[in-house]
Amino acid sequence: MTKDKHLDKAIPKGCPLDRVFRLLSGEWTTHILWVLSQNGPTRHGELRRLVEGISSKVLTDRLRMLEANDVVFRDYEPTVPPKVTYGLTAVGKELDQALRAMQAIAEHWT
Repeated sequence: MTKDKHLDKAIPKGCPLDRVFRLLSGEWTTHILWVLSQNGPTRHGELRRLVEGISSKVLTDRLRMLEANDVVFRDYEPTVPPKVTYGLTAVGKELDQALRAMQAIAEHWT
């Protein structure tokens, strides 16, 4: 996960969790991953409806960041209009398992 320029700034090399937590800490990021894990590959417009309150620009920015870090894939079909679908990669599915465990802890605490 070294592709994202934004994540390379000031990340200590000693703790591998830092990179993951910084990746996930962006606003809306975990919500987007949760929606993709619940719905499978999803088109941009549908994602925007499912992640209530997110702007199209922020959704696009988050999806690009997740794609650059191999967490999400982007499938483009050159139809009219073009069809773009986003889904979890193998890395994204691994993160989903970890997030589900963290969700169980969060539900226990609240």
